[in-house]
Order: sequence, then C-alpha cells, then structure tokens
Amino acid sequence: MKIGIGCDHGGYELKETIKEHLASKDIEVVDYGTYSKESVDYPVYGEKVANAVVAEEVDYGIVVCGTGLGISMAANKVKGIRAAVVSDCFSAEMSKAHNNANILALGERVVGKGLALKIVDTWLNTEFEGGRHANRVDKIIQIENKHYK
Repeated sequence: MKIGIGCDHGGYELKETIKEHLASKDIEVVDYGTYSKESVDYPVYGEKVANAVVAEEVDYGIVVCGTGLGISMAANKVKGIRAAVVSDCFSAEMSKAHNNANILALGERVVGKGLALKIVDTWLNTEFEGGRHANRVDKIIQIENKHYK
C-alpha cells in the first residue's frame, strides 16, 4: 500500500507522527509537504495529495491541517476525490465502508496524536462494503460529473 500525505503548518506535527507510524507498519508514504511549521496555504497541499490519488500515484491520501476542514474542502474540489474529515474511529470506519472515501482528513488541533493513529489504522484497515453503498457512491459521482464537465 502507498499513502500520499500532505499538510499545512497547522498539521505539520501530526503529519510527521502519522508518517512515522505508517513507516513502522511498512506502509510506503509519499510526502507532498509542507516540510516545516512555516505558514503556508492549505489548498496547495490538499490539491497535491488529491491529484496524486486521482492519478493513482498513491492508493489513498491523508491530509492534515488545524481542523481538517479547509484542506478537505480543497481536496474535494478535485474530481474523483471523496475526502472525509474524521475525528473518531466509527466515522473513520463508515467513511470507508459506506462512502468509499479515498482521502482521510484530520485536524491536528482537534484530535490528539494517539486517537489520530487509531483513526488512521481503522480507516486503512476498513474495506468498502459495496452493495447498496456502491449505489449511493455512484450517485455522488453522478452529481460530480454533472457539475465538472
């Protein structure tokens, strides 16, 4: 498995923690930045990770900012992305099992490091259930296709 990861300055420390965690599990990580706590604009890094997911350079993406909100909104502007902001393990599981989320968004100022790692593990270890959920994801894709020509 190959994971693309990116953040702004508000998510830098959590991104680094997640990278170490994934590496300890022999999961390949591609870091799309930022590479310090110097102030940057989150849309740049949300788009970089989203583009990598859509281009299939990575299997999934993880994005982090202060709340997870802004960077997820930026990622979700890329056609084909379903980024979910998550702050608990149940939502992490459901975002993948029912919504087939391909990017996980976290907020460093919202979720502690221990919980964040549990969320990442839950999300990565959950499979999309398909079935009636595939129908619903297809409807999301239809909406996207109608608005992104």
